[in-house]
Amino acid sequence: MTDATQANSPLSGTVLFYSQPEPLSADVHGKLGVTPADKPYAFVAQTHVVPLTVTEFAPAALSYPVIFVGDAKQPVAAMGLNQGENLFIENGDFRPDAYIPAYVRRYPFVFANDEEQKRMVLCIDRAAPFVVEGGETPLFENGQPSGYVNFGMEFCNNFEQERVRTESFINLLTELDLFEVREATFTPRNADGSAGAPQKIAEYFAVSEDKLKALPVEKLAELRDNGALGQIYAHLVSLLGWDRLIAMALTRAAQQPVAANA
Repeated sequence: MTDATQANSPLSGTVLFYSQPEPLSADVHGKLGVTPADKPYAFVAQTHVVPLTVTEFAPAALSYPVIFVGDAKQPVAAMGLNQGENLFIENGDFRPDAYIPAYVRRYPFVFANDEEQKRMVLCIDRAAPFVVEGGETPLFENGQPSGYVNFGMEFCNNFEQERVRTESFINLLTELDLFEVREATFTPRNADGSAGAPQKIAEYFAVSEDKLKALPVEKLAELRDNGALGQIYAHLVSLLGWDRLIAMALTRAAQQPVAANA
């Protein structure tokens, strides 16, 4: 069960991007609205990985390496090589050719757990710079959620369904023991043009192609029929994107002004 107007509920959980999430309420937020921002995705610029749901693997693979991180094997889009650096955000917006994950598109809305009533409550990040008093698009009209809020509620509902589906996908791959640890490496060039020492730029979980090939035929058929095999292949193909990411990082580094010598 979800609610868009319940205030003062005990909530749990912290979420990337949201610095001041509040249960959406007509009493508290009735005068607020949303005004289009000049830099709509500036809040993503300091994040080098963004969570994905499994149904996003194919479109995301066209832009980013899709990898799994942490004990929970959370699937993420790798958007940079270093913490605090997103190579796909330019002047507060995504590059025109980049896929924008649903995790980002749902902002400033998010669901939070109401532990007492065992339900999800729709929250809004009050710290979002484009949520302002008297904003162009109101959050409430005549004390009721506006069309903008209703759309946000529906989007978050769909996202929650995809999140659960993603958990099931990860559990399936874990049960089949398909994960392995991989590294992304970069080999720089020395001044004389020779290859330098390889440098590790990332360590992550990925599906093992050898383990996948070793599965019984009936298990492969099961993965094919439930759609998981297609998502696995999208993930594997996406790993070719590390070279692009490295090239983007080198290009951005070359464009940075050189500090003057003291």
